[in-house]
Amino acid sequence: MIAIGPDPIDLAALIAAVGNPAHGAICTFLGTTRETSAGDDRIVEALDYEAYVELARADFEAIAAEAIQRFGPLRIAIVHRTGRVALGEASVAIAVGSPHRGAAFDACEFAINTLKARAPIWKRETYRDGGTAWIANTPA
Repeated sequence: MIAIGPDPIDLAALIAAVGNPAHGAICTFLGTTRETSAGDDRIVEALDYEAYVELARADFEAIAAEAIQRFGPLRIAIVHRTGRVALGEASVAIAVGSPHRGAAFDACEFAINTLKARAPIWKRETYRDGGTAWIANTPA
């Protein structure tokens, strides 16, 4: 499952997508909107995401293929939201199913870090005081 769009993330659907009777591990990562941003005292009300959707989807597919090549037989789901994401809501989710937990954890970490480093997705924070700021992605 590879997706990018405005719909809320259904973590159960991602877990189902990577499940496999031959796999003994499923690892998930869920990135949520937090109340504060690094180095800023203002309170975050929401995040707004913009993306080059076609290119981001192709990047997600390439990241999944790279993870399989590096970490072995896996199933990977990558989903990212666009538009407004309120405080506490999920903006990105990754699920990895693998025969063993080590590969699942490693592939999940690789996928989120690589996505942050290269996917054409941009984030603007909206603050309770009415201000906004574009925030750079950080891979790790």
